[in-house]
Amino acid sequence: MSAPSIELVVAHYHESLNWLRRVPSTIQKTVYSKAEIPAEAPHLMLPNVGREAHTYLHHLTTRYESLANYTIFCQGKPFDHAYNFHHQLRNLASGELPETSFKWLGHIIDTDTSDGQLYKDWSKNTTGERLDLRLFYQQLLGSPGPAQYPFVLGAQFIVRRELALSKPLDFYESALTLSTTFPQAAHCYERMWDRVFGVVDIDPDWLAGRRTVFLKKVKNKS
Repeated sequence: MSAPSIELVVAHYHESLNWLRRVPSTIQKTVYSKAEIPAEAPHLMLPNVGREAHTYLHHLTTRYESLANYTIFCQGKPFDHAYNFHHQLRNLASGELPETSFKWLGHIIDTDTSDGQLYKDWSKNTTGERLDLRLFYQQLLGSPGPAQYPFVLGAQFIVRRELALSKPLDFYESALTLSTTFPQAAHCYERMWDRVFGVVDIDPDWLAGRRTVFLKKVKNKS
């Protein structure tokens, strides 16, 4: 059997992309940039809207018929939220594939509520607004959704082709539109990428009531 195809999709803005040189050659690299200046690596330009969620959904809609067996979605600087990102890429390239069809990539698990309390308390949210995750979930998936959203910070993950294709193309087209029309949509997506694909990746029984889990020691927890 031939090795599965693996593609790294990078949502770039102004970050340095020198780190791409260390990505195993067997992993296809696709960079989408929203910067005003050219990226260092070959890339496709997108309008500067919708943050990384718009980039990911653009890829899912335009490449729906030609998705890789495994697609890794990441930020332009993935290491802030996934310190061992290169290690995980090397594992994938060597054939150590995820046991599940969706896998978060990162080292901090956090939990938000359906009314966005975590986002309200975020130090970078200077206005103190909340995320209306209940309404967002309703518009995206047709139901009010759960009371809590455990997720891995950074909006980075691996998804298997079969799981991505379990949703029709028009679902992703609608999700793409939502990424630019719903207030703070990218932050909503960050909290529920697993649910976008119809799964729950973080086991509530494993969390055992914990709202935040640090998978490595971090100096600044703010």
